[in-house]
Formats: sequence, structure tokens, C-alpha cells
Amino acid sequence: MKYCSAGAGVTSRTQGKDQDQVLAWSARPSLVSLLSGALLRVRAAAEPAPAFQSVTAFAPATVANLGPGFDFLGCAVADASLSLGDTVTATLDPTLPPGTVSIASVTSPSRPHLAARLSKDPLRNCAGVAAIAALRALGVRSHAVSIQLTKGLPLGSGLGSSAASAAAAAKAVDALFGSRLGCDNLVLAGLESEKAVSGFHADNIAPAILGGFVLVRSCEPFHLVPLASPPGLRLHLVLVTPNFEAPTSKMRAALPKEVGVQQHVHNSSQAAALVAGVLQGDAGLIGSAMSSDGIVEPSRAPLIPGMAAVKAAALQAGALGCTISGAGPTAVVVIDGEEKGEEVGGRMVDAFWSAGKLKATATVAQLDRHGARVIAPTALG
Repeated sequence: MKYCSAGAGVTSRTQGKDQDQVLAWSARPSLVSLLSGALLRVRAAAEPAPAFQSVTAFAPATVANLGPGFDFLGCAVADASLSLGDTVTATLDPTLPPGTVSIASVTSPSRPHLAARLSKDPLRNCAGVAAIAALRALGVRSHAVSIQLTKGLPLGSGLGSSAASAAAAAKAVDALFGSRLGCDNLVLAGLESEKAVSGFHADNIAPAILGGFVLVRSCEPFHLVPLASPPGLRLHLVLVTPNFEAPTSKMRAALPKEVGVQQHVHNSSQAAALVAGVLQGDAGLIGSAMSSDGIVEPSRAPLIPGMAAVKAAALQAGALGCTISGAGPTAVVVIDGEEKGEEVGGRMVDAFWSAGKLKATATVAQLDRHGARVIAPTALG
């Protein structure tokens, strides 16, 4: 069994085909200083005692970028069955050396082949690294934790698969010791592993932890702005995921190194309109702004077979807006009422097949306002 001490400093970079879960070592001084500044303040307190024997936490899927909000806007989405996300169980394990984390199991009931692709080395798995970071932030030295990861999200899908694993792990470990970490520190713990996917940005991990819409105003200094939409906003989305992986590193490499002033002005105004739509509860404005990215989507869409036809089919079917979710290949649309979801999703699935020769699945989801949450604590025996 492999385990890792929570005293170890974990930084990482993308490596290998399953990049949203496989981690390696690298140095990033600015990130290390940022994390140590926030996390070490938490560790100054006395070592917390365990509050539970085990805790199971769920973290939802996320849609990053939302069109023009590249690397600074994201939202959490979930379905009623909580199948659209990842689950982690953290358990006190006296058989391990104190202050360490191990991964007891990785499963994926809906995609059995996926589990074999993910490492059980806690230093090479997003859930493991986030659990280590949370344990270190809490200052736990006298207890060890084993985790069980259940994947509900596919890899390389653009739905925040790595962020969901990291968020669920950080939340479960924190709850195991009495829920002492604030939201920012939970996000920072998740970022220790999330940065391995595509660099230091929080537009997946922040909404996975906080829920709802989140604006990442700044990374240094770290500043998140949750965007509170009116309670009456019942935002429904259709997520159409083709049988095709879009590695984040490849999709980021396709982005332009420079943009013109007019492109910058256009995208900035659309991002501002999207934020206004969220705050005003205007689904039409959210959808329209989301559809209007003039920089990132045009660079990435040609790398996803059939994406242009899929977007056209969605808009023709009555969607309020459509764009690529995260790095892709999932296409996300905003719809006016859940009842339209089946028709819009069906048209998009057909377009993926006819234009891109890709099989795809459609899921009707809604805005998840809760983020990572505990779903099953077990009392100390």
C-alpha cells in the first residue's frame, strides 16, 4: 500500500495521458508561497481531534470558462441523483503511519474501465493530493486517513473531473476533523492537485467547493467572488458529451498567444454581460453572453469533431446559448425550462454523429448552489 505524509510539499505538473488525475513533481515558487501563506495560518491552531470515524463527501461537476470567462468564471452543475460528480469517503486508519494518506480504492460504477486508469498512489491522484493538502492545512499529525474515490465523471470531458475528485477529498478530510477549514483554504487545498491539469487557475475547483457561479478575481492575492443569483433563477443546462477525450494540455496549446484590442474589448464586454445576467437572474442574457466568446472557443472548436454543427443545432432547437464546457469536448447549453432539455439534447447528439461521427450522451442538469457537501458521516466507534 502506498501512502504519503501530509508533511510533504506537493506541487505538480501535467504528465501522461490521464492528466486530470496523474501528477508529478515540479517547482512553482509563487504557488508554494501562496499556499503556505494561507494554509500555515490554519496550522497555527492546536491539532484537531477527529469528529467522525469516516465521512463521505460529494462534489459536483463544473462548467469552467462559460464562454468568454476563460480561467476566471465557472459554475457548479448537478442532477437530482447526484450522479454528475465524484464521491470520496475519508476514514481514520490506525494501520497507517500517523499524518499520512493512502488511497484504499478507486471505482467507477458507470465506467468500470476508468478505474484501472487512475493511480492509487496518493501523490499521483488528484483526490490523494487534495487529501494530503487538507490534512496538512488542518495540522493533523497524530492520525492517518485512507480514502475511497468513486468516479462519477469521465476523464478529459470538460466537466471538471479532477476538480470534483479534489473537492470531494478536501471536504471529506476537513469534515472528518470537525470542518475547521474555511472555503478559501478548501479551494487552495484542491488547487494543489488541480494545478497539475492546466496550471494555477480556480474556475473549476472554486465552484466545485462553493457551488453556484464563482468569479476568480485574482490568484495572487487569492480572491474569489461568489456570484449570488436570485433564488428565482431556475437555470437548466444540457451537457452533451461525445465519446472523445480532449486533453487539457492540447486544448490550451491551441490558444492564441496574442489577441487584438478589439477582441479583448469584445470578450470583456461579454464576460461582464454574463456576470450581469447571473446577478439579475436573466437566463437569456447568460446564454447569449456564453455563446459570444470570440477568442477561446474559435481556437478549440475545430479540435472537437462536429462542434460547430452541434452549436448550430442547439441554437436552432431553441437553446439560449451554447459553448464548450471547460477545455471540452462537452458542449453546454442554457435552456429556458427543463422540458426543452430532451429535444435540444437529442438534436445535439444527432449533430455530433452526423457532423463528427462521434457517439454522444446528453444530460439535463441544473445549477448546483451547494458545491461540495457531506452526504454520509459515521460516528466514532
